[in-house]
Amino acid sequence: MWHFIKKYILQPLFLISFGGMAYFNFEILFRGYSHISMIICGGLCFYTIGLLNEGKNWHPSFLFQMILGSLIIITYEYLTGVIVNIYLNLHVWDYSKVPFNYRGQICIPFLIIWFFVTPLCIWTDDIIRKGVFKS
Repeated sequence: MWHFIKKYILQPLFLISFGGMAYFNFEILFRGYSHISMIICGGLCFYTIGLLNEGKNWHPSFLFQMILGSLIIITYEYLTGVIVNIYLNLHVWDYSKVPFNYRGQICIPFLIIWFFVTPLCIWTDDIIRKGVFKS
């Protein structure tokens, strides 16, 4: 029972919280401010990217994980943007003046940035899973 709780409840909660707070603080460092929704979005991105190399039967290359990771981030970013910026009208971010944007919520320049951020997510997730949770 303890193994189940640790693997399926505590580990995901810890990874989502860690990733969310890391992104929230990273955004404050570079942008000067953030929004609480970024904790949820960043945490889900971090956790989902971390799952990419956890399968027993599927071992994608590091480059493929980076590609998938950037697509995961832009997908969560778009979904969060639709909810937070469009539906709730909170105006947390607006990419409408950035080239190659879609509805002001996502854009190609940030997709490229996310591609280069994903290795940090992959490595950090592996360290936490294998160090803290020994899975």
